[in-house]
Amino acid sequence: MNDKELMQRAIQRSAENIDNGGGPFGAVIVKDGEIIAEAGNSVTSTNDPTAHAEVNAIRMATKKLGTYDLSGCVIYSSCEPCPMCLGAIYWARLDRLYFAGTKTDAQDAGFDDSFIYDELELDYTKRKLHTEHIMRDEALAAFNKWKQFEGKEEY
Repeated sequence: MNDKELMQRAIQRSAENIDNGGGPFGAVIVKDGEIIAEAGNSVTSTNDPTAHAEVNAIRMATKKLGTYDLSGCVIYSSCEPCPMCLGAIYWARLDRLYFAGTKTDAQDAGFDDSFIYDELELDYTKRKLHTEHIMRDEALAAFNKWKQFEGKEEY
């Protein structure tokens, strides 16, 4: 399948997902020309705010491949990923991202992530979410332990 056919599959998944009680988002992950995962958004059906199509597809792909590292994979998303999904795509090390709809299209449909983009630019003391920085010295103990741990798997 070529890029347009794979994107069409992600778009089709987004439309079908509405009929299955989910949001209008779909994602497909491909490795070596084979679809290894495809998913829709299931936030409301699972009561999981992280269950976006891209995150669901990443979870399926990592489980199928038995690794957190999706290098060599490509993701097709029916819409420009939100900040959470984009972060997950980077953390999973996918090689490429293709998307169809834009974040503005999503906003027009009632899915507005602009406040998150705005908040990320602010110092944590100025964000709308009350945030306090406490017990740093105690937390550093785990990082220091990690630095010394010989059995660590770098990721």
